[in-house]
Amino acid sequence: MSQAVFSVARILVVVLFCVSGAQKLMNPAGVVAAVSGKGLPYPQVLAYLTIAAELGLGLLIALGFYARAASVLLAVFTLTTIVFFHNFWSMTGDAFRTNQIQAMKNLSIIGGLLMIAAAGPGRFALNRR
Repeated sequence: MSQAVFSVARILVVVLFCVSGAQKLMNPAGVVAAVSGKGLPYPQVLAYLTIAAELGLGLLIALGFYARAASVLLAVFTLTTIVFFHNFWSMTGDAFRTNQIQAMKNLSIIGGLLMIAAAGPGRFALNRR
């Protein structure tokens, strides 16, 4: 029973990434514009890396295939989004509050990803380690 719950939890942690990555895949120009708007270099490259991180790593974790490594990489990616996209410490008003909530949400997700990295994918996974 606990292994089944663990597997469901592993999948639920990454639903957000899989859906977001799929949406970005349908509109890569919007991702390029968002990255450009932050003044980051190589916005097209970063846009496609973002899609690959969210969708690719999310699916690896959901399937339990190289879930430990994928969880660490997705945690690093998620931390990076806090620094470059949810940098509430340099904002005021509604933008401050909204991005602070997003940053805290991302920190919570990072915690879940690191638990997967520490515990592995569980019994119901494509490769159990």
